Amino acid sequence: MIKVSDSAKVQVNHLMTTENHPEGSFIRVGVEGGGCSGLMYQLKFAHEMKEGDQVFEDNGVKVVVDKKSFLYLVGTELEYSGGLNGKGFVFKNPNASRTCGCGESFSI
Repeated sequence: MIKVSDSAKVQVNHLMTTENHPEGSFIRVGVEGGGCSGLMYQLKFAHEMKEGDQVFEDNGVKVVVDKKSFLYLVGTELEYSGGLNGKGFVFKNPNASRTCGCGESFSI
């Protein structure tokens, strides 16, 4: 399961509204190779499911993860930071053994 913090929920709802995403849209979270630590997080809005997708709903937010990425993301919490050190979504991944300084990549 992937958890969604209150701050992430507020930002997701704001973006869904201001960017006019269609009814039934959700957050698609994934992992791909690359970045300075080996694996990079992906996060985008989508409205079509794919075969093998894992579907979760937490804090009123629907999150979809492909089967391969789920193995790396199980137990992760999605947060949103609007502070001076950077603005954006933040992944708190208990499976990551190392993360880069920017927080956008990790290794297991």
